[in-house]
Amino acid sequence: MQANLELIVRSTEIDVNGHVNNAKYLEYLEWGREEWYEQAGLHYDVLLAMGVQTVTVNININYRKECRQGDRLTVATTPERAGRSSYVLKQEIVNEKGELCGDATVTCVTMDSNTRKSRELPPELRSQF
Repeated sequence: MQANLELIVRSTEIDVNGHVNNAKYLEYLEWGREEWYEQAGLHYDVLLAMGVQTVTVNININYRKECRQGDRLTVATTPERAGRSSYVLKQEIVNEKGELCGDATVTCVTMDSNTRKSRELPPELRSQF
């Protein structure tokens, strides 16, 4: 399942160079992942009830094109692969012209909410891959 999140670049997201600050791209990606979890029915409370939490352990991002104030962006999040306790999401940020502005692979790990150690993916999460 691919989840799409639409957003508009705000003035507070612009840096001294007149474009979106690189750290904001990471925030956009985080918002996109949250949308993916929501659409998959895996809200934070649902995962917590399963005794797991998810943590981001690696992000590889490519900044392809600058984004500017007022740009309308879509953050697309797609499950790519799952391991025993980790999984990878592919994300893309595309502007309203269909131009790729950034793309990333994000590796997350499920951890036991009590022991704080990695734990096998619950079936409800694994089924998304």
